[in-house]
Amino acid sequence: MTLSGARSLWTVLTGTVIVGFAASLMGCASAGPLTPVEVSDVKSVAGTWKGTVYRSGFAPDYVTLTIREDGSYDVVSAQTIGASRGKGKVVINAGRLLIEGEKGRGVGTLLRSPGGDLVMSIEATLSDNSILTAKLWPSR
Repeated sequence: MTLSGARSLWTVLTGTVIVGFAASLMGCASAGPLTPVEVSDVKSVAGTWKGTVYRSGFAPDYVTLTIREDGSYDVVSAQTIGASRGKGKVVINAGRLLIEGEKGRGVGTLLRSPGGDLVMSIEATLSDNSILTAKLWPSR
């Protein structure tokens, strides 16, 4: 390949990366900011929520969280080595979800996108003192 051919290829690749980056930023901007939603009672979040759990040093896991109207919950994580299950209780305090489970405890915040979609954001500390975060959406 000639020097001018390599330079042309480099220009095309750089342009493609810049256009792709700009498009991804525009996509993020159109999503807009998430705003917190005050939760008044457990019944308002009862149902099935699905999403991803992130834990330092581990691959993200896909989870299904089922919250019942009495605040009890079951969670199933689909890991590559098999499913992991847990259960516990959710209570509402100051508009947020306080989550107490067999393997740890955490706080959940309900958020709404400009389009009206709900997202549950969870931060938890497990019994081994590791931290996990999760983003869950209501199952439709």
